[in-house]
Amino acid sequence: MSNMLDQSPASRARLPKAATGIAGLDEITGGGLPRGRPTLVCGSAGCGKTMLAAEFLVRGAVEQGEPGVFMMFEESAAELTANMRSIGFDLDDLQRRKLLVLDHVHIERTEIQETGEYDLEGLFIRLGHAIDTIGAKRVVLDTVEALFSGLPNHAVLRAELRRLFRWLKDRGMTAVITGERGESSLTRFGLEEYVADCVIILDHRIVEQVSTRRLRVVKYRGSAHGTNEYPFLIGAKGLSVLPITSLQLDHEALDDRVSTGVAGLDAMLGSQGVFRGSSVLVSGSPGTGKSTLGASFAEAACARGERALYFAYEESASQLFRNMRSIGIDLARWQRDNLLHVHASRPTLHGLEQHLVQMYELVRELKPRVVVVDPISNLSIESNDAALKPTLMRLIDFLKHRGVTAMFTSLTSDSEGSQADSEVGVSSLMDTWLLLTNHEHNSERIRTLQVLKSRGMAHSNQVREFVMSAHGVDLIDVYVSGNQVLTGSARVRATRNVQTGAPSAGKGK
Repeated sequence: MSNMLDQSPASRARLPKAATGIAGLDEITGGGLPRGRPTLVCGSAGCGKTMLAAEFLVRGAVEQGEPGVFMMFEESAAELTANMRSIGFDLDDLQRRKLLVLDHVHIERTEIQETGEYDLEGLFIRLGHAIDTIGAKRVVLDTVEALFSGLPNHAVLRAELRRLFRWLKDRGMTAVITGERGESSLTRFGLEEYVADCVIILDHRIVEQVSTRRLRVVKYRGSAHGTNEYPFLIGAKGLSVLPITSLQLDHEALDDRVSTGVAGLDAMLGSQGVFRGSSVLVSGSPGTGKSTLGASFAEAACARGERALYFAYEESASQLFRNMRSIGIDLARWQRDNLLHVHASRPTLHGLEQHLVQMYELVRELKPRVVVVDPISNLSIESNDAALKPTLMRLIDFLKHRGVTAMFTSLTSDSEGSQADSEVGVSSLMDTWLLLTNHEHNSERIRTLQVLKSRGMAHSNQVREFVMSAHGVDLIDVYVSGNQVLTGSARVRATRNVQTGAPSAGKGK
């Protein structure tokens, strides 16, 4: 585990910070980047350096009232504006409002004046003018390696860069300098030696044809910070970083209960359903009704006027709606009412942690009271993925912190004699664990449900028959005849005999 973030007033007083506004990054850095000092963001091509730097400026201008200057040495202002528009940021509008200056510096010997030796004096003048024009508080230099291509004397340039970084500090600029990753050093020309206050590494890796972006704070002078690698996603609304180590077991345990959407199941759970903010695992073999329980759970939330978020990893939203209509569950109605949001995707669309970042984003955006993940076993292609349990642990903790009641379905073995178990090994993390099974008896298949555990409440220890019909789903009361539990057609005959007064089995309790 990495160092825990020091959020004490004394710590904040020691080191003023500038919030980035990027989800998760401020949490990892304990409040943002060092105010009035430079930060180095380095990484290979395509890892997201420019996007992070630009969002740092945009959110600073819009959310913190701190205008910024973006000086670029590779792509043009038009190219950057188009790229940022793809994630919802209008740089042209910010320039019109005097909140942002974009300045493309094409490095040539004719642009940087030579006085005995090459120097960056022209760059100083140009940057200073841009800062004074809008009263900028933030500066981005992207990427400084481009300077080296224009100045062949690297020793002189390093000295000039050291002077540039000192100049930025003296003017109180909160600066982000981006640099290309080197082979034997963090950057190609060892810039980390001069920008020693805060260094962040971005990484874009491909594992088994699935890409994942990760971020790590290598150093942050004068501040506690998370030191692990953190997955991040460049989404439709900018960057989102997943802080792994900041989640604590300090969530509030709520006392009120919510219905599962199945009356018989609520009865097995003390006639009140599950605790709000708890996690429910529904495990079972194929065809036992896991998705049906998830749909019933989501529909019950919508019927209460609560928003539900359904992550479907086997069916499209249209297919899910069609299938559920056959048993009287109209999910499309709740989607039209904006109470249900279905996010359907294949597990191979992203890496495992990218899925988690995307879940975080949707939960923050939609603020659901209920979340269904169907099934969690499909999040990983590998059957024994060691990263799946820690990933789900972070998701469970995140939802608990937000008071979200969650239901997770998981595929288990279809073996009749196997012990009840979750293939992904997360049953110990769950508050309530339901097991669905298929039994073959008298040439018919019978679905059954049992509550393996439910923390903090009295619950039934009986195995109930789980039935689906055009009128919905329910659990059937147990009928016992001698030492046998009657299910299926045998239970129907016993029920008919009771109604006609014929000798029948006794009804269990």
